[in-house]
Amino acid sequence: MDTPQSTPPSPLPGPGSLAFRDVITDAIRYWEPRRIGYNFVLVTIVLGCIVLTWSHLRSVFNWHSVLAVFVLAVLANVCYCAAYVIDVLVQYSAFRDFWRRGRWALWLIGVLFAAVITFYWIADAIYPSVT
Repeated sequence: MDTPQSTPPSPLPGPGSLAFRDVITDAIRYWEPRRIGYNFVLVTIVLGCIVLTWSHLRSVFNWHSVLAVFVLAVLANVCYCAAYVIDVLVQYSAFRDFWRRGRWALWLIGVLFAAVITFYWIADAIYPSVT
């Protein structure tokens, strides 16, 4: 007589133990309030550079440059969404609890990386064009 063998329950969380909707909701609840801080840091850098170097930038400040800054701000926020990919994938791993306590580190690294890119973009693309 053949009897189906039962498999013991896995102690690790897997894709079947968490609803995708719950993981996405958790990610949104975590990342969206922090987007304000991310944008605040980048806006502070841009406005600080404009205020501190206004006498040099006045000659290149026009609607075209405002539009370019707007497009770059949108791209920066699209890049911020990359955190969702990492967050959702790691939440489906065995490291979910550890990740949820330490994902602030990804936010901090991302903000610092975006700040460096912002400084670089201003120094490399804006200032050389100022005559």
